[in-house]
Amino acid sequence: MDLSVLALLAAMGVLAGIINAAVGSGSLLTLPVLLAIGVPPGVAVRTNTIGMVFSTIGSVIGYRREIAEESRTSRLLPLLATTLVCAATGSVLLLISPGRALEFVVPVLIVVALVLVLLQPRIARSLARRRAADSAADGAAAQNESQGALAGPDAYSSPALLASMGAASLYGGYFTAAQGVLYLGVLGAFTGRPMKSVNAVKNLLSLIVNATAAVVYLLAFAVTGAEIIWAASAAIAVGSLIGGYAGSHLAKRLPEGVLRGIIVLVAVVALIRQLA
Repeated sequence: MDLSVLALLAAMGVLAGIINAAVGSGSLLTLPVLLAIGVPPGVAVRTNTIGMVFSTIGSVIGYRREIAEESRTSRLLPLLATTLVCAATGSVLLLISPGRALEFVVPVLIVVALVLVLLQPRIARSLARRRAADSAADGAAAQNESQGALAGPDAYSSPALLASMGAASLYGGYFTAAQGVLYLGVLGAFTGRPMKSVNAVKNLLSLIVNATAAVVYLLAFAVTGAEIIWAASAAIAVGSLIGGYAGSHLAKRLPEGVLRGIIVLVAVVALIRQLA
């Protein structure tokens, strides 16, 4: 693979890691580059996922204190187990999907992911308004009681939350792109926890999804010879590890509109390339 392409993938990996740590959807920077240079969709998703594992490793290291606090105050095991099983199922579905089906499915998923990226601020504002309205209606006493319940050990283990996160993790195992946006929306809606806490758990879950999918793809490579472009994975891995760690500290200071604009631009270019 050309050195200029590897350099571009590494640079996009840095940006993707920063974006993943902040809101998710960083793979919409790296995956379209692979598609744009002619890598088949299934190979591109596998190559990208293995590289982007390192983004979530960096993010988890950066959020390690917040994750430890959430683990101490809440029961995360049911959520972690649901994420693991559903992510593995989604990655297996990718492996058994026919190549022609992927040529149709991947552009559709890119569009879905783009819509999620564009709507994420509106979703976040809607959730914030709803929580504020509920707090005002219930009064100060009821608000304190509600916050105590949300801070309790069952905040992350309600059946509705687990079902929604299972569906999101199935999607994440299959495609990985924009899973973090889904996670932030679901976790925020069902727990009411502060964004700092939800984002820490989101990064932990993203690590589980990406690592699970990567293990499945590595096994497929060893057993069936499923193609992976290792040089591209390595370039993405180096960049995304740096970006993921830096992003956990810096991403909140960067203009979200700029990051969102880069995602949209790169993904649209990839769509044009795929559909041409």
